[in-house]
Amino acid sequence: MGIPVFILAGLLVHCVFLVSIFDIYFSSPLVHGMSPQQTPLPPPAKRVVLFVADGLRADSLYELNSNNRPQAPYLRGILENNGSWGISHTRVPTESRPGHVALIAGFYEDVSAVAKGWKENPVEFDSVFNESKYTWSWGSPDILPMFAKGATGDHVYTFCYTAESEDFGAQDAAELDMWVFDHVKSFFNSSRSNQTLFSALNEEKVVLFLHLLGIDTNGHAHRPNSREYKENIKKVDEGVKEIVSMIDNFYGNDGKTAFILTSDHGMTDWGSHGAGHPSETLTPLIVWGAGVNYPQKVTSQLFEDNFLKEWKLENLKRLDVNQGTLPLEYLNNTAHFKAESIFTNAVQILEQFKVKMSQKKETTLSFLFTPFKPLSDSEQINFLKKTRLYIQQQKYDEAVSLCKTLINLALEGLSYYHTYDRLFLGLSIAVGFVGWTTYVILVIIKTHTNLTKTVQINNKESTVLFYGFAFVGMIIAFFLLIQTCPWTYYVYCLLPVPVWYAVVRELRVIQDLATNLLSLHMGQSIGFFLVCTLGTEILVFSFFYRSTLTVGLLVFAAWPVITQLWVQAKTTALIWTLLCVLLAIFPLMPVVGREPNIPLVIATGLLTLLFSCFSLASLCKSKNKYRNNEDLKVHFYQMLSIALSTYVVSTTHDSLKNKQGLPVLNQIISWMTLVSSSVLPLLSPTFLFQRLFSILLSLMSTYLLLSTGYEALFPLVLSGLMFAWINMEQEALQHYGLSHKPKLAVFNFAYATDITQFRQLHLDDVRRSFFFVFFIVTAFFGTGNIASVNSFDPASVYCFLTVFSPFMMGGLLVLKVVIPFVLVSCAFEAVQGTTQLSSKSLFLIVLVISDIMALHFFFLVKDYGSWLDIGTSISHYVLVMSLTIFMMLMNGLAQLLTTKRLELPRRTKHHST
Repeated sequence: MGIPVFILAGLLVHCVFLVSIFDIYFSSPLVHGMSPQQTPLPPPAKRVVLFVADGLRADSLYELNSNNRPQAPYLRGILENNGSWGISHTRVPTESRPGHVALIAGFYEDVSAVAKGWKENPVEFDSVFNESKYTWSWGSPDILPMFAKGATGDHVYTFCYTAESEDFGAQDAAELDMWVFDHVKSFFNSSRSNQTLFSALNEEKVVLFLHLLGIDTNGHAHRPNSREYKENIKKVDEGVKEIVSMIDNFYGNDGKTAFILTSDHGMTDWGSHGAGHPSETLTPLIVWGAGVNYPQKVTSQLFEDNFLKEWKLENLKRLDVNQGTLPLEYLNNTAHFKAESIFTNAVQILEQFKVKMSQKKETTLSFLFTPFKPLSDSEQINFLKKTRLYIQQQKYDEAVSLCKTLINLALEGLSYYHTYDRLFLGLSIAVGFVGWTTYVILVIIKTHTNLTKTVQINNKESTVLFYGFAFVGMIIAFFLLIQTCPWTYYVYCLLPVPVWYAVVRELRVIQDLATNLLSLHMGQSIGFFLVCTLGTEILVFSFFYRSTLTVGLLVFAAWPVITQLWVQAKTTALIWTLLCVLLAIFPLMPVVGREPNIPLVIATGLLTLLFSCFSLASLCKSKNKYRNNEDLKVHFYQMLSIALSTYVVSTTHDSLKNKQGLPVLNQIISWMTLVSSSVLPLLSPTFLFQRLFSILLSLMSTYLLLSTGYEALFPLVLSGLMFAWINMEQEALQHYGLSHKPKLAVFNFAYATDITQFRQLHLDDVRRSFFFVFFIVTAFFGTGNIASVNSFDPASVYCFLTVFSPFMMGGLLVLKVVIPFVLVSCAFEAVQGTTQLSSKSLFLIVLVISDIMALHFFFLVKDYGSWLDIGTSISHYVLVMSLTIFMMLMNGLAQLLTTKRLELPRRTKHHST
């Protein structure tokens, strides 16, 4: 198989494996095509007013301040005298979209939405707004359009401020909430002179939705314990009071309005959200008005937390809810009404179950179909009859408990049919995975080692093989065809056929390899296999526990001692060990973004300047005949860039602290630094250390702008270790007598690719590749984890922009994550060149290591539990699968950064004669 064909096949196989989990685990569980159910009894309210205070924590609203006075006096009065209250438990990811979907549509957001955009509806779903007669909503352009777009007909109206208003560096984000309150007031005032609007407002089934983003924006910009965040809560409290009073007056206090105040998610003490910390998942819920229970006095309540005591609310009944469930205890109505409401709820879910079952029945052969036993047709009829009878006999409590059982069973059944094909598809993918990894191992052994003799398979055997595999493929395709399976099933089930055909064709290589392995010392083979397994497991574990990387780095620190390398290179070995220990500290630190530490970022900038001064001094001293003034100029520009970045970080954070916004000059410098950092390294000489140091300085200037704490030091220490690694690999080459030792000082990247004599692979090269994969994983998890990337802190991008822009901010954060990867990839490029290995052979070993890890993660993918568990398990798998595709790109980028050189036009000097 030629190299282009192999790369294409590899990309195709990996793309299929990557997409497969979204089909196997994350296809949409929503069911369409049921008839809507309605409660026969009239509702107590004609309209609902929903206030969602985005980013409001439960404790921030309920706790008393230092003077023992409530943070929100009006709302405190409501929960003590007029309504019911509790904590609403949101799910991970604690982001605005899934939070609002759960509040307004009544279901945890479709898991398939993980792969979709930010503001759109990834799937069609029904919502309270859609079922209303009219909905008017005011607030953020990120949230409101989502529900208007999915609505049928023209009855959901939105009024949004501009996206530019959402500025984290603005003077006061509470203005966003004032905008909403002012617009609602003027809307009601204008309705008095607009007869059409007036009559629409007086209809039944009206929803008014006020989305208040100020608290969230202030929390990001100033942290939830700040004066700004607390002041914003007071302003919201006053605004809610005015709106409630105005609405009651407008409707002549008819007692037909229900009011709800809640939040979509909370926020951590350091101003981020997205993960599963209690400060992010616990949000307030206060409900009052038509059909809602009054405060219920109690003497004792059983809750595992101590909030009631802290908030001095022990005597008022706390009613907690999970987003998306009908809380009967909040309803102030007859037992008959409650029983009818939950019965309607149960019948609606049962309808979904029936649709799901019939869909699965249609696409499965009758003798293979196994129904969900607890809800057979007779059981369903039995449940419904019994409940109806209880309601007729006025045994309402029994009816309610029976409905709750039915709801749980129907949800279980929905999940059963939704995951019906999972095992079968999972096995197909696993078989394909194992086949592909085996094939890559055979390619390495066949083309890059001396372990096998190349023997061609004879034509007769290959024809028999081809027809055998073609026949198997046809049987699988026929079986899928008669079950009318989706086209993706054909891809997953047929992919293993050509992959295993390619493996079986290499039968002679396998036989040769087996003969060679048997002739080796048994203990050595087992030892090597165990070390490989342990190494892979350490890599897999590091995805869950960052501290595993520390253990790995400490083992690396001892590597020169274990292999006796330190005997021939004491200084290099000592530097290597010290830097490994230094880098091992980072995975033990808390994830980035917890504690901003701007002075540390500034100190790192100054430290980098110091190193570059030493480098400049040594460059000037060196008697290198290739050195010229242009190179010194480039080096000087890079030093200037580092100095400017340090200045920008310092002044930007001071300016934001004083609420003066982001200075325009700083913003211009930041974007110019970002652009120049990709060009400046290409102007420097292609000698190994000069080029690598130039890449470090350029990337470091951008990284400083994106840093808020200790992570600024990370690329510096990582690069130090990479330089030590390149030197250590030289010593290892000499130690194993594989090659003469090239002089690193004059090693030139530009000519490294011209080496005609690439050597064959040696067992030590497996360790080299493992080191590379380990450093790549360390580059990602050294300063953060999946959750920290998910719940990113916008403070990282304040030098570039402060106005909320999810894709621009996301892009800059991805760049921050990529910078350490580039440093490692460039070092690996140097290792390949200096150890005279073709990049293809080492890359293939890396491919095998990452594929074995990916197979691990494939079986660890979850679609249940909290969103954090689900999101983390997908992210791990996607990360490792993308790692191979990503490393191909990184390899290309590293080659470009290390080998290419841009020549600036030189001024010609005229000599006078």
